Amino acid sequence: MLFPTFTFAIFFIIVMPLSWLTMPHPARWRLFIIAASYVFYAWWDPRYVLLLAGSTLGNQAVAHAIHRARSIPARRLLLGLGVAGNVGVLAYFKYWNFAATSGQNVLGTIGLHVSPPLLSTVIPVGVSFYTFMAIAYVVDVYRGDFAPVSLSRFAVFLSFFPHLVAGPIVRPAELIPQFERPRDPRTVDATRGFALILGGLFLKVVLATTCSTLADAVFGSPRAHSALEVLVGIYAYAVQIFSDFCGYTSIAIGVAVLLGFALPQNFDNPYRAPSLQDFWRRWHMTLSRWLRDYVYIPLGGNRHGRGATYRNLGLTMLIGGLWHGAAWTFVFWGGLHGAGLAGERFRADRRRRLGLAPPPDTPGRRALSRLATFHFVCLAWVFFRADSFGNAGAVLARLLTGWGRPSPGITTGVIAAIAVGIGLQYIPWRAWALALARFSRAPLVAQGAVLALLLMAVNAMGPRGVAPFIYFKF
Repeated sequence: MLFPTFTFAIFFIIVMPLSWLTMPHPARWRLFIIAASYVFYAWWDPRYVLLLAGSTLGNQAVAHAIHRARSIPARRLLLGLGVAGNVGVLAYFKYWNFAATSGQNVLGTIGLHVSPPLLSTVIPVGVSFYTFMAIAYVVDVYRGDFAPVSLSRFAVFLSFFPHLVAGPIVRPAELIPQFERPRDPRTVDATRGFALILGGLFLKVVLATTCSTLADAVFGSPRAHSALEVLVGIYAYAVQIFSDFCGYTSIAIGVAVLLGFALPQNFDNPYRAPSLQDFWRRWHMTLSRWLRDYVYIPLGGNRHGRGATYRNLGLTMLIGGLWHGAAWTFVFWGGLHGAGLAGERFRADRRRRLGLAPPPDTPGRRALSRLATFHFVCLAWVFFRADSFGNAGAVLARLLTGWGRPSPGITTGVIAAIAVGIGLQYIPWRAWALALARFSRAPLVAQGAVLALLLMAVNAMGPRGVAPFIYFKF
């Protein structure tokens, strides 16, 4: 079930009042919201509800077993089984065909010809997101950071429909305690909730869709386009993927607000970052923190010297790349970011060893840093978006060979969408908060009229039909 559809609107119109009606009775509310979330998930493919239920039961059993175990070896064994079970689910659905064909190609180079069985199953929507949440629950119980909760509470945590299919990746301590707090619908900041939903719809329906027209054409057939079209197409994809994913999470957070819950922020103007380290503090923030706390730090973080730190950064980003998809282009994308992060760390370490002062933070230097970081990110997006290294190479080669040709694909709409998508990220959050606070003090009738007019404008500017969100496939 897609958010920006009439079907979801009907679903939410039914679910929201029933959620508030049952909330004074926590046990009933949990059963109701689990049922609603499973209906939401089953709308895509009812068969995979069993996978979600199995993940819930399995991880709950492991978490309670870890909590009851007294010896460290037993706890470690149970943790290993829990993590392996979750990784095994991802390996089966996302990576079996990738691993099998990669192994087949490697063996073929040395004269061994094998034909491993390939799976024809569709990757379940959201499996990467709720599997990472399940791993966080099991690991946090093992570390003693969070005590296991009842099955119904964990089931709500894992299946809560606003975040179910594309995040944010929520930690147990961020959401489960909210289930116990009494709530009054009169205290809900409905203005903020509707503003987040409307902003998300604008990002997805208008900006992402407009940019996709050129980005899809360029990556679909780079040799048929001029170098200028390819360059603008790369910028268009950068805005498309941001607008698509940030739009989804804005809607998800807004829906959660209307239900009385707070989900963590997932984006913070990433294209204004002056460094890759800062970019990853701003882009897909819940995944970045997950990789830091459950991969980078367990690998050793920066505790064992500079070489180990660079290695751990690289490994963490390679895993992050592989999480996005079963293809070597995703691994290479992660490797590029890992190398870039390690390079930034090396440069900072070198300055410290030489006793050099940090470079002055002038507006000009900051602008150049932001420009360089943005273009490094755009270069990496080429490999993320391309369906093969050959396709990525053709896109980059066209930048060198296709100048001087006509560029009919660069339309006013695409340029405007790119400009708006990047320009919005230079508006301070304080300005947005101030505008929203002033808007929330307006009469409710006026608020409703403005929101309705803006929704009509978004609908008018958007195309017919709604494409699935890009991150659904991850």
